[in-house]
Amino acid sequence: MCCFLLLFVGFSVSAQPLSQKKGFTRQDSLRGSLRPERTWWDVQRYDVHVTPDYNNKTISGKVYMHIKKSGKATTTIMQIDLQEPMILDSVVFDLVAGKNIKRFAAPIRREGNAWWVETKEFQKHLDSEDPVLALHFHGKPREAVRPPWDGGWIWTKDKQGRPWMSVACQGLGASVWYPCKDHQSDEPDKGASLSITVPDSLVAVGNGRLADKHAAGNGLTTWSWVVTNPINNYNIIPYIGKYVTWHEDFPGEKGKLDCDYWVLDYNLDKAKEQFKQAPKMLQCFEHWFGPYPFYEDSYKLVEAPHLGMEHQSAVAYGNGFQNGYRGRDLSGTGWGNKWDFILVHESGHEWFANNITSNDIADMWLHEGFTNYSETIYTTCEFGVEAGNDYCIGTRKAIQNDIPIIGHYGVNQEGSGDMYYKGGNLLHTIRNIIGDDEKFRQLLRGLNKEYYHKTTDTKDVEAYISKQAGLDLSKVFDQYLRTTQIPTLEYKTTAGGIEFRYVNCIKGFTMPVKVKLGVERTQLITPTEAWQSLKLADWYDGKTFEVDRNFYVNNKQVR
Repeated sequence: MCCFLLLFVGFSVSAQPLSQKKGFTRQDSLRGSLRPERTWWDVQRYDVHVTPDYNNKTISGKVYMHIKKSGKATTTIMQIDLQEPMILDSVVFDLVAGKNIKRFAAPIRREGNAWWVETKEFQKHLDSEDPVLALHFHGKPREAVRPPWDGGWIWTKDKQGRPWMSVACQGLGASVWYPCKDHQSDEPDKGASLSITVPDSLVAVGNGRLADKHAAGNGLTTWSWVVTNPINNYNIIPYIGKYVTWHEDFPGEKGKLDCDYWVLDYNLDKAKEQFKQAPKMLQCFEHWFGPYPFYEDSYKLVEAPHLGMEHQSAVAYGNGFQNGYRGRDLSGTGWGNKWDFILVHESGHEWFANNITSNDIADMWLHEGFTNYSETIYTTCEFGVEAGNDYCIGTRKAIQNDIPIIGHYGVNQEGSGDMYYKGGNLLHTIRNIIGDDEKFRQLLRGLNKEYYHKTTDTKDVEAYISKQAGLDLSKVFDQYLRTTQIPTLEYKTTAGGIEFRYVNCIKGFTMPVKVKLGVERTQLITPTEAWQSLKLADWYDGKTFEVDRNFYVNNKQVR
């Protein structure tokens, strides 16, 4: 496999890459920023109801959005997001006080993908009553041409010609199909429900637990699923097809974890064999990252009509029930073909993306870098430390160093696809700087405890890691996340030993690095941009000065 293909495949394993723009429009700002029309209110819960029309590729439905006032309102306007060509038919406010309900129909107007809702009458009652918005919508949502990379609603057929539907919308946004506050910083604190009305011949699967199934008339059935924990908008996803299911209990750190697997009926036998890896994955990740974050909502793998996505408590799986990434080892070392890439990677996102979520998509490395490193962790759990090292280092050939990993804030723009492999190798380097795997493990577990069910920014996570490591790693993060330069350790031999320094680095870069001296000796040194000297004993051969391979640093001898 050529490097370009490897790189493209690696970048695309989870998120839909947003095209890098030279400039940003008002629509980009409306989508990606926290303006006054968004900040005065906070989403508490979504109750989404949807009825798809497979033949016409249209959907209709309603969303009950529970909110609360989150600060002083400086505007009477509320921004609701619903992307073209979908239509927001109406917005009705219900103010509930005991058994009394006050109802207000709100004026709305459209500006591209944003809908402006007038709330002047409604705001008078916010401090004393429980507000619910009823958002009615319909339309022909953007169709996913090549999901999950080109997102939208998926209208396809299974191998037996039966309807198979779902959605993939990370990056593109949940507002591609239902009205919401489409910003990662505002997860519904009290969870969500998803009710899907489909023909009786099909099964509808959603996030969380099945709460109800009832006949809806005219040959239709409604399946209702409930999530009790906070959840990202883009993770609320329907799966509709000829599904069958089985169940097993996983004895986890917090007790019995319900695990359910939903696959197309003709794939049941091979799915049962392939998904034997799931308990191994859960055991490994609980050990390294802490308890599975959503015991209340269960863990599910759901066969999807696309490669895969980290839909919370209903992980999308489309890897063909085979090891590797569609049968390929992305590391080129052989280790990546010994486990199912999509099962492991997308499940790893339950900790990094779904439990710990970035406020802004510009910080998506918090999702993808850490989850990429979960692949190394899983390889280590199954095959040992050196196998994990091999796997991680093997992925470096897919790093482009084209643009920084951190994207532009406030415009819904992520950074380089290097957030995957370069992000993973950054974490591997930090792990080796710390030089204590138990300390590093507690750091990862601590992250998931500190930011449990929270949204955050990369600066907060960087500060937490530095504190737990007992080292100021701020320059390390700046170097690898905010530049495209890979540090080079230059060295030259002298009569008394070795001189060395960092080049191709930011000002003040002083990252410790382990070097090999002679045949068997290693030493941790802390280079700077200035030449430093290292006096060596008689045992030194005067030739070998190699950077340990686990540090993502280049090495060069100069005269």
